[in-house]
Amino acid sequence: MKLGYVLRSVIATASLISIAQVTASAQQAEAPARPNLVVFLADDLGNDLTPWGDRNVRAPNLTKLAESGMVFDRAFVASPACAPSRAALLTGLMPARNGAEANQKPPREDVRKLPSYLQALGYEVVAFGKVSHYKQTGMYGFDHFEHDTFHDPDGIASAISWLKARKDKRPLAIFVGSNWPHVPWPESTEGYDPASLSLPPKTVDTPLTRDARARYYAAVSKLDKEVGDTLDTVDKVLGPDTFVLFSSDHGAQWPFGKWNLYDTGTRVPTIVRWGKHVRPGTRTSAMVSWVDILPTLVDVAGGKAPAGIDGKSFAPVLRGDTGFKGRAEIYTTHNNDGSINVYPMRSVRTDRWKYIANLHPEYVYTTHIDQWVKRVDSGKYFPSWREVARTDPGAKAIVDAYYRRPAEELYDLSVDPDEKHNLAADPRQAGVLKSLRAKLAAWRSGQGDDHPVEGTPHFEEGPLYGEPDPTAKPQPGAGAD
Repeated sequence: MKLGYVLRSVIATASLISIAQVTASAQQAEAPARPNLVVFLADDLGNDLTPWGDRNVRAPNLTKLAESGMVFDRAFVASPACAPSRAALLTGLMPARNGAEANQKPPREDVRKLPSYLQALGYEVVAFGKVSHYKQTGMYGFDHFEHDTFHDPDGIASAISWLKARKDKRPLAIFVGSNWPHVPWPESTEGYDPASLSLPPKTVDTPLTRDARARYYAAVSKLDKEVGDTLDTVDKVLGPDTFVLFSSDHGAQWPFGKWNLYDTGTRVPTIVRWGKHVRPGTRTSAMVSWVDILPTLVDVAGGKAPAGIDGKSFAPVLRGDTGFKGRAEIYTTHNNDGSINVYPMRSVRTDRWKYIANLHPEYVYTTHIDQWVKRVDSGKYFPSWREVARTDPGAKAIVDAYYRRPAEELYDLSVDPDEKHNLAADPRQAGVLKSLRAKLAAWRSGQGDDHPVEGTPHFEEGPLYGEPDPTAKPQPGAGAD
């Protein structure tokens, strides 16, 4: 009797164990493997690509990438300068909260960084080229990094060689940063015809300007080749279903681009390709920010988006959620780049409106473009703008708008996407102005955005063909931004 009971119990237990093993095996088979992640970052690239309507550029690899994935029409950075922009991506926090407010500044050591989140999920996390900022990559906790110096030509080639030789079986998150199209641009226009180019709004049309713009496009084409070479290797080594995100740290180094809170400075090309998840040839108008990339990567990697950061995952739209609208508001900040560019400003952008608060309108706005006309080739054309402005009212209006800004700017993006007509003084828009002013003030209060701004401001325009004051103290890393 007892023996029969024991036998029945053993058989029953064995059956339960067998069922449990089968169930566990089935669940393991159903559980998705953590995808390999590739993040490719351009340097100083505006929306000057075919998927966003630019007819000048030759960038077939980026066009192909867009056709195979999802194009974001309204992606924005947190700040339009290299170091604070990249720090926001790698922390999920806005500049006032992570500590990287001025250009050249890294985030605080106590802030958790993106590699740590992915490493906790079992990823090997590596970086090649300009991913963080000039000589700052080691501060972020990557398992391996190389070539994070200024305009290092070996960064992309090194990433490709490393990928081909990799033996590690862990899921991989690889960040690849190009230095193109950051200045210095190629000396040759490399087949671009300056005379045939269409120029950006708020540009003074001179021969020197057209030559500079052509060389900018030559730099974009160099970036495109690097993207193509990298993705060819990714597809062969990691497979075509790898998650790929392409973006840029802010707009082009062009007047009203980089170092500005206009869309030409903060709106950036962004593409995501993810085989079997993102339908090829799709677009989204959802507004997203670079602080959203960290939680999105964690989400895609199978983790839980971290609490307490500013970023919010946009993975739902990648998975086909057509109801995902993104952010109702985009906030952006800028303080300074050493003492070359000291012009603190803050903005809030909605679907329709852009409000910019220039915190010190008594300052004269300056950048490398007008300050380093003999030392940085991208500024050599700017004196020609000022020459034309002496006799041409249209050119004078553009140059004046570059140097001198009012305390408040308000633009109706639905009819003025180029942000040419400031409506801040229009009594018909007083309600909109008051509402956006209050939104921005409340957001700044919540961010603790009240820190002193570094650098020495400018109060007058520099000499027409002058160079920086040779007696001025050099700024760390100045020019390598």
